[in-house]
Amino acid sequence: MDLSNQFIIAMPGLLDPHFQKTVTYICQHDDKGSLGVTINRPIDFTFTELAKQMEIEITVPEASDIQIYAGGPVGTNQGFVLHSSEKAWQYSLVINKEFTLSSSRDVVQAIARGEGPEYYLVALGYSGWGAGQIENEILQNSWLNTPADKQIMFDLNYDKRWEAAALSLGIDIHLISNQAGHG
Repeated sequence: MDLSNQFIIAMPGLLDPHFQKTVTYICQHDDKGSLGVTINRPIDFTFTELAKQMEIEITVPEASDIQIYAGGPVGTNQGFVLHSSEKAWQYSLVINKEFTLSSSRDVVQAIARGEGPEYYLVALGYSGWGAGQIENEILQNSWLNTPADKQIMFDLNYDKRWEAAALSLGIDIHLISNQAGHG
């Protein structure tokens, strides 16, 4: 099972505070493990503060209002931009023709100038799993998985993404029991 370009949706019974009620976009998944970015956990840190720390000048006013997300519990001092793939940046993982994950200064500079990718999400940190770990967690009913949806990831308000991602599977996440149904 390849989970690249998929959302994993935390089940109601997943109580880990890093992942409770989250949607994580899986950027890379192979036999060595998985790397993803949580897309619905805003943090109290602004793009203005990020740009200041990086000594980048913001030249378009709308960049000041960009929401920053907690991409996951790993590497929280490192920034990532999950974005549409129409442009190439210095340090990028091209996920597919639609999405890319970049961690370079040039993409942040472009966003600050209003010249960034068409769609993007800025996060600090990422989510990572070792070999076979995410598959095991799915088997334990910790996660649902579904193909990623650009509209959910970039257009929908962050507080609607968890429900919307589950609904893309036809599931009302609030009606799911916390009990596993293995028999």
